[in-house]
Amino acid sequence: MCSPVRLKYIAALLLCAASRGADNPPALAGHPSLSIAAAANFIPVLGELDTAFVHAEPDVALTMSAGASGNLFAQIRNGAPFDVFLSADLEFPRRLAQDGSAEALSITRFATGRIVLWTTRPEVDMSSIAAVVRSPEVQKLAIANPVTAPYGRAAQQALERLGLAAEAAPKLVTGENISQTAEFVETGNADAGFVALSLVLSPKLKDRGRWIEVPAGLYDPLEHAAVITVHGANNPEARHYIMFLRSAEARKILARFGYGVPK
Repeated sequence: MCSPVRLKYIAALLLCAASRGADNPPALAGHPSLSIAAAANFIPVLGELDTAFVHAEPDVALTMSAGASGNLFAQIRNGAPFDVFLSADLEFPRRLAQDGSAEALSITRFATGRIVLWTTRPEVDMSSIAAVVRSPEVQKLAIANPVTAPYGRAAQQALERLGLAAEAAPKLVTGENISQTAEFVETGNADAGFVALSLVLSPKLKDRGRWIEVPAGLYDPLEHAAVITVHGANNPEARHYIMFLRSAEARKILARFGYGVPK
């Protein structure tokens, strides 16, 4: 029979595997609980982060939901019972704090994201972003929703700053979040796509296809930030998780998946 900690870890992994929010299972009786909403780009790294956190806090019933930062932001604003929000940008946590849905003093920048242009098709010219956009082999170019997904916004900015937005527009197919966008490319429903570096470095995808990194100067920095929501304000485990994200162990895990981490 699985131990309570093992059961909690399995539950977290199952929830993280979904690219959208899901109902969390109830906390085990007598155990403190912690509910986290995480941007979809974190899906590959959440398993390792959660394992490390549960090792340090073995009595915590930890549950996760993942999706586009903007969608999770809207859910939290409407009272969704998440204790901590891991956003793919700094703006959504700030807006939650401004309207009283989160604690301003708890906002913590813990990583910086990077974006790549990825394909699984060997015939696509990957010599440059322009070559991919203009390639006749690329009929469908995947991008996350720029309104709700910071990585989609970054991709749109890169296309605009390269003067490629008009050429790319007829080819764009939009994912609900960055995880779904990567799925479009992985399954062949898109010929190439802008995805998070963390996804192509994940064990599932690291040997699939080819990618080129989008130069950081082509988009506004993807500053990933955590914040404690009003729902989690009285939960000490929420503060423990924020502290954990600052730890050397968490930084090491994040760096392995291509994130920039604070010194």
